Amino acid sequence: MFRRSFSQIAQKASANLSAKKGPDFKDFLAAAAERAEVENIPVNKDTRLPPWLKTEIPSGTTYKNIKRDLRGLKLHTVCEEARCPNIGECWGGGETKTATATIMLMGEECTRGCRFCSVKTNRNPDPLDPNEPENTAEAISRWGLDYVVLTSVDRDDLSDGGADHFATTVELIKKKAPNILVECLTGDFQGNLGNVGRVALSGLDVYAHNVETVENLQKYVRDRRANFKQSLKVLEHAKSVKPSLITKTSMMLGVGETDAEVEQTLKDLRSIQVDVVTFGQYMRPTKKHMKVYEYVHPSKFDHWAEVAASLGFKYVASGPLVRSSYKAGEYYIKNLVGQTNK
Repeated sequence: MFRRSFSQIAQKASANLSAKKGPDFKDFLAAAAERAEVENIPVNKDTRLPPWLKTEIPSGTTYKNIKRDLRGLKLHTVCEEARCPNIGECWGGGETKTATATIMLMGEECTRGCRFCSVKTNRNPDPLDPNEPENTAEAISRWGLDYVVLTSVDRDDLSDGGADHFATTVELIKKKAPNILVECLTGDFQGNLGNVGRVALSGLDVYAHNVETVENLQKYVRDRRANFKQSLKVLEHAKSVKPSLITKTSMMLGVGETDAEVEQTLKDLRSIQVDVVTFGQYMRPTKKHMKVYEYVHPSKFDHWAEVAASLGFKYVASGPLVRSSYKAGEYYIKNLVGQTNK
């Protein structure tokens, strides 16, 4: 099944070499050496969407206001680009009325091509918009948000990976709206710890970087330039330059991981004092992306929440529809930030 899918993807990519959107044919050729390994990933044939993964159509005043402002200021959100199922609940505030939005900085095209991600890929994206930090800060200051997450596409084409752009945006937000809590969900900056430090010391409240999956599956799931040990170094360095900073990561379940691998990952994360972890179900964005190995039952997510808590994580969000930024500003994590900043 995977072999046929790979062939179809390559044919479509070859026919659209001039198109700007999505992985091009060279990206698939670059992965040819890994193809045999990828084809060995077991595929669960019973992958019909279970009832617990169905969500309501987003609506509400706050949701509509944010969407309108995003278009007007030419801003992007990972909520939209990654087709997050929780967009209505997060933007509208949900039951806790703690409205959260995730802004995607530095454009909508990524220089990497992870096999799970629906964000468009381009080796040479458009230059950075110099007005984006100011526009982002202005929009956020008037939305009435409690908590904002800043993330970005990977920009390996930039000398600093966009670290200064990230940090400047945080500094402007804190200047315009000092009471808003800011989380930065960054890439790995190709392992450049100086760039990690620039963001970590920008005034943010939470530094997030996702390991995405267990170490053994990294090469099947993530772009070949990313790896587990490099991600651990990012999280460890962010904590080392500012010990009071809350560090956070996220993992997808349902991509072929074993229980032993998940538990070892959690232990590795706690060994570098990561404070917050989230678990969510991997959802295949399109047929071009890697297949779902299994839809993990909600009870299994509850199990991992208990295990993570027992290992000492200060906060855990675990459930099929949880995403890295899901309910990031909910009451508990807001209090956690407040206590850390005292």
